[in-house]
Amino acid sequence: MKYREAGISHLNGVRIDAATRQGAAESVLNSARAQLGGVVCVANVDMVTRARRDPALAALMQSARHVFTDGMPLVWVLQRWLGQPWAQRVYGPDLMSDTCALCEQHGLSVFLLGGTPHELQMLKTAMASRWPRLQIAGGISPPQLPERPPRDPLVLREVQRSGAAVLLVGLGCPKQEHWMAAHAADLSCVCVGVGLAFAQIAGLKTRAPAWMQAHGLEWVFRLWQEPGRLWRRYLVGNARFVCDLAIHAVHTRGKGTASGKGRP
Repeated sequence: MKYREAGISHLNGVRIDAATRQGAAESVLNSARAQLGGVVCVANVDMVTRARRDPALAALMQSARHVFTDGMPLVWVLQRWLGQPWAQRVYGPDLMSDTCALCEQHGLSVFLLGGTPHELQMLKTAMASRWPRLQIAGGISPPQLPERPPRDPLVLREVQRSGAAVLLVGLGCPKQEHWMAAHAADLSCVCVGVGLAFAQIAGLKTRAPAWMQAHGLEWVFRLWQEPGRLWRRYLVGNARFVCDLAIHAVHTRGKGTASGKGRP
């Protein structure tokens, strides 16, 4: 099946990749089938603003196999400013769903890391219903981890022994990205950070209405669901993102003017 290859771009030094939803899932599948390993990130506005201020996060994004764009504001930036008009949103739960469907079709197994024990059990039940022939090679609900989890030989050994082709990591940003960066070099499976996909696919969290997703307002829905936990991320983080866009616009306009391509 043919798909468009992801295009790598940068927003103020932070990497984001343009891809279609189908192309993203097939890229994961191809890496899994070839046992190439590596890290796949799904970046939203919060992750990009964090990376602007966290060199370690920016560095691991730069070295990842892919950094797909989860969130319409980033898609709009790719389409309108960074010359990728074909870019689509690659939402974490969609990428997990599409990847599971392809793995079922091609006989590849997945391993699950993240969530509470109850959430993980609910997730396995939901996955067995949606993809009855999908092989779930194992699952671990880790204890509370620090933002930058250390290398865990026991978990690493269990994932290695499982023979899984894809490791789906649902620890939340930036914890899951740092976990993957600490372990991916010792794994032949591709590691995919999927954020809140576990809770959504398990049926424990509700997705925003389609019209809110299309207009980049999903953050409002999530803020309404969890105001105490998310207010700083969205209100402060979104303000920082707007400032970062302004910096990018000024920098881009300056380059255009210097080269004779700016406004007359």
